[in-house]
Formats: sequence, structure tokens, C-alpha cells
Amino acid sequence: MINEQIRDREVRLIGADGAQLGIMSSREAMRLAEEAGLDLVKIAPTAKPPVCKIVDYGKFKYEQVRKEKEARKKQRTIEIKEIRLSPNIDTNDLNTKINAARKFLSKGDKVKVTLRFRGREIAHMNSSKHILDDFAKSVSDIAVMEKAPKMEGRSMTMFLTEKR
Repeated sequence: MINEQIRDREVRLIGADGAQLGIMSSREAMRLAEEAGLDLVKIAPTAKPPVCKIVDYGKFKYEQVRKEKEARKKQRTIEIKEIRLSPNIDTNDLNTKINAARKFLSKGDKVKVTLRFRGREIAHMNSSKHILDDFAKSVSDIAVMEKAPKMEGRSMTMFLTEKR
């Protein structure tokens, strides 16, 4: 809210230089803003009494947009990358998958490691759990297990995240 839109009985006023001018009526605050040739802008509407500041509204709005843009730029979404394994995976293939997981973890992503059972492989799933344990052990220097291996349908999954 700016200028005449502010209908509160009294407001806490901050001057154009950032100095506290105290609590006063909104009419008096409006008069001070007009004398300075600037706008009266409500900064904190939920405060008791509401906080208003004497600023150039166009410049204030521009700064606000710029701060929001900068905050969005610094945000990073964490993706979940999936690595699929099978019970009869060879050691070199497993090492390749481990290197891929290391790359994902170093970028800051989470890794979902899935051990898929097809056909009759499901009968020997107890002897295949060691594959996921070995996988977790080999990346334990840079990753920590977020969720332990767990059966979900015909696959066993575990989640790894980067160590903090």
C-alpha cells in the first residue's frame, strides 16, 4: 500500500535516510512524505502499529524485484537420479554404476539405487541384497544411506544422499 491507500489511524514512520521518526498519525506521515517529494509505503502491514517508510516507490519496487530474482537464482532443486542394477551384474558393470552415482552425488543430487528382479530371480532375492550393501559401502566416503534397502514389488530400492 502506498500514499492515500494507507488508512491506519497511526503508523510507525521510518524516514528516507532510514532513521526512526516514531509513531504518528498517517496524515502527518503523509504530509512528511509529500514535503520530501517521495511516497509513503507500508513496509510491515502486520506489525502493531504498521511500519511505513518514506521512499521513492518506483525505486523501492525495482529493488524488491531485483532481490527476489537474486534469491531465485541462488535456489537449487535437488533431483533424484536412479541407477538400476540386476542381481547378476558383473563387477566392472557395478563399478561403472558406482562411478555414475559418485558423479550424481558430487553434483548434489540424491541417488535411488534399484535392484530389479525379473522372472525367477525373485526366488533368490535374499542372496542379492549384498549387491546393494556393497554399492553403499563403496560410496560411503561421499554418501550416506538415507533409506535402507527395502522391497517394493519386484525391485529392492535404497536412497543415498551426499554427506554434509
